[in-house]
Amino acid sequence: MTPEQINLVQTSFAKVVPIADAAAQIFYARLFEIAPEVRRLFPKDLAGQGKKLMATLAVVVNGLRRPETIIPAAQQLAVRHLDYGVQQDHYVPVGSALIYTLQKGLGDEFTDEVKKAWLSAYTMIAEVMISAAYGPQRAARAPSTSDSVVFN
Repeated sequence: MTPEQINLVQTSFAKVVPIADAAAQIFYARLFEIAPEVRRLFPKDLAGQGKKLMATLAVVVNGLRRPETIIPAAQQLAVRHLDYGVQQDHYVPVGSALIYTLQKGLGDEFTDEVKKAWLSAYTMIAEVMISAAYGPQRAARAPSTSDSVVFN
């Protein structure tokens, strides 16, 4: 990620923080709409899950300038997700739901440049997590910022 992209992600995320609860609701509604098979992986009451989502995003966003500080946590999270039944192909709808949530939450401020920055950040983290959970060979097939189908 470029310093400009990191700045765009951090600045835009700061604008989402005040609507964190609503953003989490948008995220999970969209995720379950596009990937209903993942609903079983989550608790019935999503309030706590939404707070975990936003806290995790905050850690990632705040650590983008020093990825070495967030990569170990992302790797551990990916391995823990295996116990919940997360599969590699779940990373695609998660990325799509994240981009959708940001688009809805930021409105006109979700520019093409902001979208590209978030796609870059998500792709980086997804590749790290997929590599940790499934091996580096499979990370080569992780969601790509050039794959428009993944994040429409």
